[in-house]
Amino acid sequence: MLEALKTRVGHWTHAGAKTGCTAILFDADAVASAEVRGGAPASRELDLLSPQKTVTNIDGIVLTGGSAFGLAAADGAMRYLHERDRGVATPGGKVPIVPTLALFDLANGDERVVPNADAGYAACVAALTAPEMGSVGAGTGATTGAVTGTPTPAGIAMETATRGALQVTAIVAVNAFGVIDAHGDAAQRLAGTPNLPGFGEDVFVSHTTIGAVITNAELDKTACRLVAQGAHHGLARAVAPSHTRFDGDAFITASTGTVPANVDVVALLATVAVADAICSFA
Repeated sequence: MLEALKTRVGHWTHAGAKTGCTAILFDADAVASAEVRGGAPASRELDLLSPQKTVTNIDGIVLTGGSAFGLAAADGAMRYLHERDRGVATPGGKVPIVPTLALFDLANGDERVVPNADAGYAACVAALTAPEMGSVGAGTGATTGAVTGTPTPAGIAMETATRGALQVTAIVAVNAFGVIDAHGDAAQRLAGTPNLPGFGEDVFVSHTTIGAVITNAELDKTACRLVAQGAHHGLARAVAPSHTRFDGDAFITASTGTVPANVDVVALLATVAVADAICSFA
């Protein structure tokens, strides 16, 4: 499915330290925007993705563990892309544009090991159109189920929603307090949540879900922002609680194709794809 999106995904994984990073590379320029709804994001180059900003295209996306330290992985992705003459043209040469999102996994392993520039470069080298999913890359130290008092490993998930020739693929690093059935009775499932053993003073501090939505729909930056908002609807369907003051929940949407599509349809497909990806760890 990623081949149709002109996209490749690669991981760098440090199983011992339970951290890693994931590089999403585009074979051609991709129009992109983003939406952040968590109260404590760790990110890089997101301001540039605002619809009113000048630069339209990006060359890649990095999802990483290591909290703010892990944002250094983007340096390696930039180096990899620069070596391949990618980037926005400037009087001083091309500058690769690689927006980056990080999740918190510092408490899960060896906090002295975090993704760095070499890790980001290695993730790019490993990029494939049929990437591995699960406890790899940015999802290596991710967990879910702390709502029950016993967190379990989560990781990277990928799901695709289609309508005719239109394709919307979500790549999500699921690091959530609790995952619910997005197709069930969410109100009923959440009704008793505050009484579960996972709730306490530090309950929300180490949970952030981040991801990318890639589509072959022909979208401008404003439309990509709307689709990123649809991705957050999917997150809210599947994660409880979502978008807390301590989360860095964020999504980047990239358009790599020329398929004409209604942006509301694309956003709805993003909602479905993100919810299904997250619920693969339910």
